[in-house]
Amino acid sequence: MKAFQIAEYGSTPALVDIDLPPLGPTEVRVAIEACGLNFADTLMIRGQYQERPVPPVTLGMEMAGTVTAIGAEVAGLAPGDRVAAFNGQDGLAEEANLHADRCVPLPDGMSALHAAAFQVAYGTSHMALDHCAKLQPGERLVVTGAAGGVGLTAVEIGALMGAEVIAIARGANKLEVARAAGANHVIDAESEDIRGQLKALGGADVVYETIGGAVFNACFRATNPEGRILAIGFASGDVPQIPANHLLVKNLSVIGLYWGGYLKFRPAVLTGSLSHLMRWYEDGKLSPHVSHVLPLDRADEALNLIRQRKSTGKIVVTMR
Repeated sequence: MKAFQIAEYGSTPALVDIDLPPLGPTEVRVAIEACGLNFADTLMIRGQYQERPVPPVTLGMEMAGTVTAIGAEVAGLAPGDRVAAFNGQDGLAEEANLHADRCVPLPDGMSALHAAAFQVAYGTSHMALDHCAKLQPGERLVVTGAAGGVGLTAVEIGALMGAEVIAIARGANKLEVARAAGANHVIDAESEDIRGQLKALGGADVVYETIGGAVFNACFRATNPEGRILAIGFASGDVPQIPANHLLVKNLSVIGLYWGGYLKFRPAVLTGSLSHLMRWYEDGKLSPHVSHVLPLDRADEALNLIRQRKSTGKIVVTMR
């Protein structure tokens, strides 16, 4: 079968032919239909992601498809079931052997395209805003990178939770995408005085921060007393250094979130969040935004769209 792999960290990914190993007793084999890409995939290639599986590594952290075979000890899944999975790797391939407990059955009305774009982005934002920050109706939520894969879902979920949402993104097109997702106010990330604009709108009660660097610093300085700052990522490459004395004076909390880490130490929190999100999807309350769909043989082009910040929402690679 075809798989998009790196032979070692820092090498150029390539489409190669591989054979799957025998199916383990607790695994299911999935014919992959679609794989959602994330900024983290670009970090994985460079060996800069939190997880470092032993190379060669098939890229693609989240996927959707159909179960074709099950291991001897698997219960609750059967060939023909449609599932999504977050596996951290193996998504950019025609098939994968996945642990059964990583697979989430799909609602009848959810396409593989939406399913592949759903778990990481919506899961991260819901866990961050609900479980970590405990966002309340009427609070002012600032989202940076607001037209990106996770940022756009934070705008959508924040609005659904009753927050007043301020979206920060780069350029008129991305700001319009964020506004369409539910943002009440928008600020161009290239503005010279982000802090001043945030203060003029009343400051931030919760900050969903994906960029780092100067954007983080502007939001930090515009956060209200008892505000919560969610450290989601550092797309700028500049990891901010937080002055602890400012945390003390303003009674601020900074909360880090690595969504995939919950699979190891509190999986029930993560699966409960996903179940809640699936219900919202079935009720028509969530609408995944996929800006680009490309085939597997153009996976590197798809990753370049992320590197060059030319996408909004999610990019999905299809296998067939």
